[in-house]
Amino acid sequence: MAGHSHAKNIMHRKGKSDAVRSKVFSKLAREITVAAKLGMPDPAFNARLRLAVVNARAQSMPKDNIDRAIKKAIGSDGENYDEIRYEGYGPGGVAIIVETLTDNRNRTASNVRSYFSKSGGAMGETNSVGFMFDKVGEITYPVKAGTEDAVMEAAIEAGADDVESDEEGHYITTSFEAMVEVAATLEKVLGEAESVKAIWKPQTNAPIDAEKGASLMKLIATLEEDDDVQNVYTNFEMSDEEAAKLDA
Repeated sequence: MAGHSHAKNIMHRKGKSDAVRSKVFSKLAREITVAAKLGMPDPAFNARLRLAVVNARAQSMPKDNIDRAIKKAIGSDGENYDEIRYEGYGPGGVAIIVETLTDNRNRTASNVRSYFSKSGGAMGETNSVGFMFDKVGEITYPVKAGTEDAVMEAAIEAGADDVESDEEGHYITTSFEAMVEVAATLEKVLGEAESVKAIWKPQTNAPIDAEKGASLMKLIATLEEDDDVQNVYTNFEMSDEEAAKLDA
């Protein structure tokens, strides 16, 4: 297992936590509805729904909102959402994967293409950058869950592949297939996770400077503001020196 200190590169982890609260709940509710519609509307018998509910609770989403999102999947008048992944290159040649849940494919495709174009990037075909990422499971715990060594030991015992810890939390990586089982084992030792989700992890990182980094951050923020966009993943990397320029 790799070392447990988080690299000092700027990593895009803010996402939903920095978004407007109502928008966060809207995206979480959409995922809950889709998960409930694709399987049983009971988290006990639907792994994807169970994870969606865990993530919603971690964001302090009220129980009434969660129940309403599940009931929406059962109703005949509920919206039908399609899961669509868009890929492309952003400023500095950075690879970007955008996951969406949409009830209007044309609207979403047009919007995402426009965001890429306005940033100086370009949207590509499916798997135009996907081959540079691995789909893995990520289990996130807050700092208070335990020391780096304690979390590392628990993760190893649970069968995880990697752990990275920093001042914001602990990030445990598993294979996609083992994610649910590892999360269940960790919960017995560390308590309920802050989030359990499948992510696209870059195989290698693309270094960029502060100028391109500023444009990239703007593109990511614009993508995440879109109601249809659920997650954004990139492979960018920035040196401490360039990051300091960005913060200046």
